[in-house]
Amino acid sequence: MSAGCVHINGEFVELDEAKISIFDTGFLHSDVVYDVTSSWQGYIFKLDQHLERFATSCDGFRLKNPYSDAETAAILAECTVRAECEDASFIHMHVTRGLYAEGSRDPRLCENQFAAYVVPYVWLWGEEKSKAGINIHMADVERISSKAVDARYKNFHWGDLIQAQYQAYEANRDDAALLAADGNLAEGPGFNIWVVKDGKCATPDANCLLGMSRQSVIELCGMEGIPFELRKVHPDELREADEAFATSTAGGVMPITAVDDKPLGNGAPGILTSRLFDSYWSRREAGWCGTKISDLLN
Repeated sequence: MSAGCVHINGEFVELDEAKISIFDTGFLHSDVVYDVTSSWQGYIFKLDQHLERFATSCDGFRLKNPYSDAETAAILAECTVRAECEDASFIHMHVTRGLYAEGSRDPRLCENQFAAYVVPYVWLWGEEKSKAGINIHMADVERISSKAVDARYKNFHWGDLIQAQYQAYEANRDDAALLAADGNLAEGPGFNIWVVKDGKCATPDANCLLGMSRQSVIELCGMEGIPFELRKVHPDELREADEAFATSTAGGVMPITAVDDKPLGNGAPGILTSRLFDSYWSRREAGWCGTKISDLLN
């Protein structure tokens, strides 16, 4: 059994003991929102901000977390300690709609269900590629419009993302970038996309998750004096970028070194990407934006 801990149905259990009903609408209809953070060196990263976004996602999907923010934080801390990976963990929480009341399909009558799990830290593309860079595929699968499923709310509607990944893998590339209905860049499966041109960073401002790692890079750009823009980003800007990178909880700042097999720059992580990577992880090592796990348990 893999290392980790799950909190489900009000209990802490091992990974292989965690069970959810096949009749839960989170399973049946992807009627669920989630959030993910991480711990590093005994600190949970941006815990308050993640809990705030989690609450916003719940509100957006008309779900209710049965636990308060303080109770949720204590559960996540306890899971992390039980998983024995306080210094490097991947922390996931979600709320599902729950089961329909007997004889009804009215979602308002469901009892919403919370679950969380903690496992050792996860790198999105494995540690080596997440640091060295990936070859990204420009998918022709359109990202679901935020007018249909609002990308600001972190959710399990991944049908478009999975199909885009299949395209990438069948082309022998590492992952995919999706476009929005207007033809501009949206995001990738579980990550935001950044382009760098002439020393300036830019990332899409619409039809994408308002990622916490994305926000961290915005803050780092301010601290490091790096110009950045939140705006529409045309896919040709990614193809012709001096450098590019992805942001995700599962890796922080990760280089994109090729698009559709064409190298960006010299095909290695770019100067600004490396600078932001080093800044992100050195600050994480020092407890930047962290909540000490032991304090949550006390």
